[in-house]
Amino acid sequence: MKDSQWRAYTDLAWMEHIISSPEEYVDDTEFFCKLIKEHSRIEVKSLLHLGCGAGGNDFTFKKYFKVTSADISEDMLRIAREVNPEVTYIHGDMRSIELEEFFDVIAVPDSIGHMVTLEDLQEAVLTAYKHLKPGGVFFVVASIAEEFQENNFVYTGAKNGVEVTLFENNYIPYPDGTTYEATVVYLIRQNGELEIHSDTDTISLFSQLTWSDLLKKTGFEVKQVRLEHSYNRYLMDSGEYILSMFICRKSI
Repeated sequence: MKDSQWRAYTDLAWMEHIISSPEEYVDDTEFFCKLIKEHSRIEVKSLLHLGCGAGGNDFTFKKYFKVTSADISEDMLRIAREVNPEVTYIHGDMRSIELEEFFDVIAVPDSIGHMVTLEDLQEAVLTAYKHLKPGGVFFVVASIAEEFQENNFVYTGAKNGVEVTLFENNYIPYPDGTTYEATVVYLIRQNGELEIHSDTDTISLFSQLTWSDLLKKTGFEVKQVRLEHSYNRYLMDSGEYILSMFICRKSI
């Protein structure tokens, strides 16, 4: 993984909660919390969120857990701290962060795609394993190569005189590869004045077998749940955007 220079995580990070408010994360995050409690073999009190972005999931996580969150983007962390002052935020890379604490839950609900190489992914999964208490749950949400489709999305929002429309195109350049391209066009109107920006990032797309083998070899007991409707409201056409949630338990 290259250190992300995607503008959504740097100079355009301020738009995050205009186009996707913390309240829009509630339904999915409540579902994650339900599955965590069902699958953990220990009482769940503490959660480490890796790749937390602007804290959208933390808005709900903090209702149930003592939350510590980490992200590689200082711009995202600045927004997250404003929204969730109760959460402990740390600047860190999910491949290498080392904390002197163990957690009941390790969560990666929205950022594992930035682990572009298999080595990146292995390091992130190992980070989760090292920080997880025996009997606890690590969960990660990912796109699976066999189920992924090229799609187009549109996101819109307005706040304090700023209107944002974001178009995203997902394109697979190599049918047998392990990545896809996410190209984004931003239309930003501030008091009626239009600015247009564009950006492209590379996102990982590993196979079902790669995921299963890696998680099991790391030492996890693994259950998989399909998430089929999380992004339906943003799809521009009749395509599907299916995600998989891997619920991984560390043996006692």
